[in-house]
This record gives sequence, structure tokens and C-alpha cells, in this order.
Amino acid sequence: MQKIVPNIWFDHNAAEAARFYTDAFPGATADVTARYPAEGLPGFQSEFAGAELGIEVEFDGYRLMLINAGPEFRPNASVSFMVNFDSLLFSGDAATARGALDALWEKLIDGGATLMELDEYPFSPRYGWLRDRYGVNWQLILGEGEPRPFLMPSLLFNGPAQNRAREAVDFYIDLFDRSGVGTVAEYPEPTGPAVAGGLMYADFQLEGQWFTAADSGVDMDEPFSPGVSLVVRCRDQAEIDRLWEALSAVPEAEQCGWLVDRFGLSWQILPENMAELMAHPGAYARMLDMHKIVIADL
Repeated sequence: MQKIVPNIWFDHNAAEAARFYTDAFPGATADVTARYPAEGLPGFQSEFAGAELGIEVEFDGYRLMLINAGPEFRPNASVSFMVNFDSLLFSGDAATARGALDALWEKLIDGGATLMELDEYPFSPRYGWLRDRYGVNWQLILGEGEPRPFLMPSLLFNGPAQNRAREAVDFYIDLFDRSGVGTVAEYPEPTGPAVAGGLMYADFQLEGQWFTAADSGVDMDEPFSPGVSLVVRCRDQAEIDRLWEALSAVPEAEQCGWLVDRFGLSWQILPENMAELMAHPGAYARMLDMHKIVIADL
């Protein structure tokens, strides 16, 4: 089971987005993993009675969760998804990898916007950054160098978290098992708000899963938000307690297993059998009153 699952917030249209992504990514699948209760919802959620709550989309073995909710939050550039078209993933055929990258770009850009043109850059012969029609950010890259998986969440430290990427990577690696640093590239000189020695790019593993991190080299104010959170599927209450104690840094943000860490990044610290627990009568209402999830009380 994938231990850490990125969760993307959608405004009433998670099911539509799931169809969009399964059409754009060859072989992608989608499955409704949770629904809102048919009755007993609080007033602000009453319109969702019986509707999809969580839809899991799988891309080449990697899972993203789409949460169907209201307009409270939106994804932004602080968390994007790097899609790696390494020729090794295409039987060593660079031309096939490039063609697949271009085809995916044409699908995702429909109704979206280009943030970095699809072109050749010093770090890659083919790369582009876009925001799709739902506000989700994607970086498509023709991979070179050390092999990396097809999809990796990418954390961009900007605004109040500017120049804290290295601190965050070290903190997360110390906290999670099966973790370590891969490639690291530093800014050789001050670049925009980034300081010399800041992280221009780094990739790292948490629980055996790859992520990337960077300090923004341009002035921007798109801080981390609940628009994209990281769900950690915990094996027991002891693991929930340990991660909650280490990560939670904003008490007023604690709700229903959600927390915000010292860098502003949102996490959901949940039991791995959350769907089973939510099937208990009244469990959804009890969860709404919780900060940290207490399994025995669901």
C-alpha cells in the first residue's frame, strides 16, 4: 500500500476531474473510495449527501486522492506533480518518451494555462510547467540522469516558507522511515528571493516514495495550503500519535485528522483502515468533532 497519498481539493467537481485525468493519462484508472453519509450531515455539507467524497486515481501504480468538497481551498503552484518521461520507462526509446510527453501536455493544457513553455532547458531537453483547468500544477520533464518514478509530488518553498526547503527536507527525512536524499542542486548565487546555497532542486524519499523540493527563484506568494495535502496512512494509534506530535505546528488548523506543519504544508494523519472505520454508525459525525484521530472513539 502507498503510505503517503497526495490529496487534492476540488470544488464540487472531483468526479469530472477524475474522468479528465483518466482520459489524459494512458492506463490511468479511478475508483470512488468514500462517499458522504446519506443523512446526518452538518448544514454546510448537506448538499453532498450521498455524493462522492474521495476518488482515488491511479497513474502507473501511483495514487492521488481527489476530495470532493466546496470552494474553501484550491491547489496552487506550491505543490505540483512532476511527470517523469524517462526513456527507461519506455524501453529505452527516447523518441517514444518525448512523444508521450507531448501528447500528455496537449491533453492537460486544454482549458489550462502555460507557466513555463514546453521547450529545451539547461536541465532537460524537454520540459514544461502548466496549470490545468482545475488549478492543479503539473511539470512534464524528459528525464535524464538517475532513474526516477513516473510521478513525484514537488514542493516549492515560497512566501513565508522561502529558503526553508533544505530545513524541511532534513526534517521530513528524520521523521519518516525508508527515507533519504537523492540529487541536490544549489543556487550558486542569490536568485530572486532564493539565497546562495538554497535548494534549486532536490529529490528525496519518504517511506520509499520520491518527492522533490526547491526554493522559489522568483518572487511569488502561493504558500502551501489545504488545496493539496499529504495523507499518511498509519498502521496504528501509536504511529498517529508520533506523527501528529512531530508535525502539528498550527493548533487552530487541527481538524478531522488534518494539520499544518511548521512550513505551512498540510497533512492528514489517518489510520490505514479509515474507510472501514467510517462505515461504523455515527463515525463520520464523531470524526468531525476530532482534531487528531482517535481510532478507539470512531
